Amino acid sequence: MFPLRDHNPSERTPFITWMLIAINVVVFLSYFPSIGGQEHLLMAFYMEWALVPAEASQGLEMHTIITSMFLHGGWMHIIGNMLFLYIFGDNLEDQLGHIGYLIFYLAGGVAAAFAQMAADPGSTVPMVGASGAIAGVMGGYLMLFPRARVDLALIIFVIIKVITVPAWLMLGLWFGLQLVNGAAMDAAGGGVAYWAHAGGFIAGLVLILPAWLRRGGPAFWRLNHGLPPHEARNSEPRWTYTTRSGPRRSEPEETGDNTRIPRAGQRRVDRRSPWGGSR
Repeated sequence: MFPLRDHNPSERTPFITWMLIAINVVVFLSYFPSIGGQEHLLMAFYMEWALVPAEASQGLEMHTIITSMFLHGGWMHIIGNMLFLYIFGDNLEDQLGHIGYLIFYLAGGVAAAFAQMAADPGSTVPMVGASGAIAGVMGGYLMLFPRARVDLALIIFVIIKVITVPAWLMLGLWFGLQLVNGAAMDAAGGGVAYWAHAGGFIAGLVLILPAWLRRGGPAFWRLNHGLPPHEARNSEPRWTYTTRSGPRRSEPEETGDNTRIPRAGQRRVDRRSPWGGSR
């Protein structure tokens, strides 16, 4: 199961998201094609630039907390990470602005690194990848747009089926898998840094709270019913709100717009809850 796209176009050009993708790709191409098949050279490179919890937990090689975010262990590793960043990053950048989003992204990656160090501070296994920072982006996305629609590809043996699910379901399942796998896996045994993923995701939920509260907190969810604002405006009455007086309803103008009328075969859904269905 992996995402293909979300139904949540951004309203501003995501320069920072594109820049982060470009940096990750350029850095990967600068070392992996040349030394990827030579284990001793690759490990020497990672020991220099990747995060080694046993060193960083003692205050050594602290620069690797940042540099490790831009390293990857293989082609599928970087392709998967950049796909997730491409799908979810533009909407966070849209909401936080270019600089705010960059700070948010890096802060999520730092939190992920510390979560992995806390899970096994004595580990000498190098940690690489943008997954922790991207998990932070996913956590922020979940808080702002829980009911944004996401297309997923389900691969069952050789059968591929595309389904559309709400973001809360896809991201909630993903986070749950990180917790389950992290608990079942020996942190010192190498492999996937599940606790970095979980830590980054939780950090994203926490770091987005000020932006969510500035938009009204629960009123922001009620405003758009957990959907992206542009999607909600096409299907629900317009709302305006201020931080002083709270939400205030504004009916659509009489323009002959029938978008609020369900099409044939559709039923009107109670959208009082941002998570779907009725409360």
